[in-house]
Amino acid sequence: ILADYSEADYRRLMDMVAWIEKNPASNLYPRQLPVTGLDSKWLEKRKRLLADLVDAVRGESSTEGDFFQICGLKVPPQLIRLRILDDGLRQCVGGLGDISAPWEQLAELDLPVSNVFIVENLQTGLAFDDLPGSVVIMQLGYGVDVLDRLPWVAKAHCLYWGDLDTHGFAILNRAGTYLPELKSVLMDEATLRSHQDLWVEEKDQHAAETLPLLSDHEQAVYQAIKRNTWGQNVRLEQERIAWDVAWKTLQQAI
Repeated sequence: ILADYSEADYRRLMDMVAWIEKNPASNLYPRQLPVTGLDSKWLEKRKRLLADLVDAVRGESSTEGDFFQICGLKVPPQLIRLRILDDGLRQCVGGLGDISAPWEQLAELDLPVSNVFIVENLQTGLAFDDLPGSVVIMQLGYGVDVLDRLPWVAKAHCLYWGDLDTHGFAILNRAGTYLPELKSVLMDEATLRSHQDLWVEEKDQHAAETLPLLSDHEQAVYQAIKRNTWGQNVRLEQERIAWDVAWKTLQQAI
């Protein structure tokens, strides 16, 4: 794979590996490294390769540990973006309604939340109007394990609304590991079938044949999509659902 790299990229890789080898526990953020030409996008695509190269230089073969652990670097904080949809709840945090903060700080909040919506798309979450006792968390993707670290989420009535495709159901299944009472909304056959003119094709389906934490009706939709029952790799992005229909359903769900 290194044979395909340009001279500049190859030199950048070698310079970074050499610096990490000399400074194995720097505890710096990656962008702080004094390596010429280093930028976030370049690094993001090469983290696994860099970790493997560092292991090779050390004569090791790590099956555990991620890029940051292997290279002795500091992990950037995982920011969670949420909107507080109730004025009374907003007063608990100085009137703030749209927050991006590390999960460690959000875990310290003592929010008396009744309902937590978890949505995949940022603009979907931004479209929410106020709802009593409610919060919407946006764009976690497969990082839904962080929900287990927020005590006020576990105490609330939690609803997940993702894309109607195999990965949407896989994220729902993963989230169910941490929130056993989690319910889905707008992820049913009727919603999918009634928006057929807005379907697109999911490029790469999730590999699992079954997702054990789904309800029976969720599992049935997942299986039908996997088997191409209604068409090839059917996908309905959540933001394609007519908002007046979606908003009415969301309000009814609480």
